[in-house]
Amino acid sequence: MAHSQIRLKILPSVRCLFDKLVQVKVEGLAPYKLVELRSKLVDDKGVVFKASALYKADETGQVDVCRAPSLGGSYTGVEPMGLLWAMAPETLHSKLKKKNVLIPTLVEIEALSGDTGELLASETNERRYMTEGMKRIPVQEGRIRGVLFIPPGKGPFPGIVDLYTFGGKLTEPRASLLANKGFVVLALAYYDFQDLPKKPKNLDLEYFEEAVTYLKKQSEVKGPGIGIISISHSGALALSMSSFLSGISATVCINGCSANTAIPLHYKDIVIPPLPVVIENVRITDSGVMDIRNALPDPTLEKNRACLIPIERASCHFLFAVSEDDHNWNSAFFAKQAAAKLKSHGKESFQVVSYPKAGHFLEVPHMPYCPSAIHAAVRSAVVFGGEPKAHSEAQLDLWERIQEFFQRHLYNKSTY
Repeated sequence: MAHSQIRLKILPSVRCLFDKLVQVKVEGLAPYKLVELRSKLVDDKGVVFKASALYKADETGQVDVCRAPSLGGSYTGVEPMGLLWAMAPETLHSKLKKKNVLIPTLVEIEALSGDTGELLASETNERRYMTEGMKRIPVQEGRIRGVLFIPPGKGPFPGIVDLYTFGGKLTEPRASLLANKGFVVLALAYYDFQDLPKKPKNLDLEYFEEAVTYLKKQSEVKGPGIGIISISHSGALALSMSSFLSGISATVCINGCSANTAIPLHYKDIVIPPLPVVIENVRITDSGVMDIRNALPDPTLEKNRACLIPIERASCHFLFAVSEDDHNWNSAFFAKQAAAKLKSHGKESFQVVSYPKAGHFLEVPHMPYCPSAIHAAVRSAVVFGGEPKAHSEAQLDLWERIQEFFQRHLYNKSTY
């Protein structure tokens, strides 16, 4: 059959927001022909990510990735978005980097003959981060450094502070995609960005207090309370903000720790030291990568209690999301401790959601799974745990829960 009759389609459009599902179809093939689909993207650091899967056309000469099973490759079975979440970096220990959300991530998808490897058809999926009419405003207000995302339409909207992982800089994809859902989101940097300290000796909670005040003052933000979303190291910062600062209504903590880690945390005359690392609990995997899952001790032990965040002081709602196979640390253990502390003080306004085979970096839907990367604190490659398929499913589920959580507790005052 002539190649001119073969078409690779991305439906409903080649352009979509990054968190949206698309349907990949190949039409015009010979009936029951084997075809290999390949996906490729290049991130903002120039790292190439790739995936591939083998399919068999049906009796009409069509492959619909939403219905047909992959017979082999980067994944197997019916996986509508497998060509994205199963992507792996060509450079070892690389996590997908997206610095500029004004430019879409381009995913090239090719259909090749399963017999000869000949290119049959191709198309590019433009995966965007900002909906039409959204404002992206760089923030340099006093000490505050970050980016404010304001959705189109008639406000005011609930406000959310987005805190990302240890490693400094600024990360915007989650903040921009969350703003698409009807929130004003401040992606807040807290070190090693612009004129912020590159290697701070301590973190000042009053900086985060200034950010909360700034967000609440925006005319597009509805009050009275705001939300916080955090992951990894910033989880303890989110818990600290919820415990010490006023005006926090809803906090999402993704694979965080119930104690302070890495850098001392200061607030007025209070100092919360970092939890000490137990070096002998670090192990090296068979592939020579560090596994630091058990490197932090129990923060509830008497000698470590000064490191605990006094979460019992908080009056907001909490959503703790944990990956049971998190190898950055035992986030399920820490979330259980935080929940027990709240409960022991008569507070029931929390939910713990657990994902059995997911790894540390629970990102937005369809973000490629990251099994290992260079850890900012360890300064070496570490494993992050999880299995790609289960991790992808966890990301999908959590994204919906996050939106529902913020809508419930930031829009509807009747829940208080």
